Amino acid sequence: MYLHRQQLINEIAIDEPDPAAANALQEGLGGQFGEMRTMMQYLFQSMNFRGDPSSKPYKDLLQGVGTEEISHVELIGTTIARLLDGAPGYKGKKSDPVDEPGAKGATTLSIAKDTGNIHHFLVGAQGALPVDSVGNPWSGSYVYNSGNLVLDLLYNLMLESTGRLQKCRIYEMTDNKAARSTIAYLIVRDQAHENAFAKALESLGVDWGKTLPIPKTNAEQFPEVKKLVDQGLQSVQYTFDIDDASQAAKLYRGASPSNDGTELSTQTIPEGGMPITIAPERKEEFAPGLDPELLALIQATAEVEIASIEKTDTTTA
Repeated sequence: MYLHRQQLINEIAIDEPDPAAANALQEGLGGQFGEMRTMMQYLFQSMNFRGDPSSKPYKDLLQGVGTEEISHVELIGTTIARLLDGAPGYKGKKSDPVDEPGAKGATTLSIAKDTGNIHHFLVGAQGALPVDSVGNPWSGSYVYNSGNLVLDLLYNLMLESTGRLQKCRIYEMTDNKAARSTIAYLIVRDQAHENAFAKALESLGVDWGKTLPIPKTNAEQFPEVKKLVDQGLQSVQYTFDIDDASQAAKLYRGASPSNDGTELSTQTIPEGGMPITIAPERKEEFAPGLDPELLALIQATAEVEIASIEKTDTTTA
């Protein structure tokens, strides 16, 4: 089972809304090599894993990486929403009807016609969508689960390498700080996962370095990436196993396959970056949140439930 922590796995820097950057990030979320793909692929490989007890470290490694990818989906999806939120803000008075134009007679959602993915405004109410950067829906057919451990690990290494390559390209497409803070983090974690699958292959006697070398993207030239690499984030893998029963550390140890002079290590969960908050209402999207009447109803219902619980406790005491 999975537990959730009310905290994003990494900090999202604050910057102006940028719908174009949000759409580029959709490739890293719902594209063929995006975070939804890695999440589903590794979790299905883990759920379907077969073998004798000695193979448990491989299953645990897949489980840990797959679980981390859930947090990556949460991080990149939240970043996309923040890049869209307030683009543009409704600039009319609070007393204005929602169908009145905003400041200076501008139509509040006019920006949507000039962005890369109009569905961000037309369908998603300024939020992330399970699609790629050109609007193709995410497909379960992306998931590779052959049942053969070596093939799966080779494919996973290729998947992480290609994902990192694409994120380096996305980084070069925008200077938005919010976008780059998330992109940089995912670039470094992709490298950590490359190391995981490379080490697993080495333990099986596969000379992956000649067959599928990790591409040299020189991502360390990006300041945000260099900061994380200097912290060694590319050389630690999380197990997300609160019972401390994971055997992934039997594989994720020793010199890093990235040949950067670091040693691989595992820990249970990352420290996390920032608390999860609720985004503000968007009147121009007819997504105002809870109106006063609903809030009053919720409060009244809560008071009735509390009174009922207190009465029950008094009766049973």
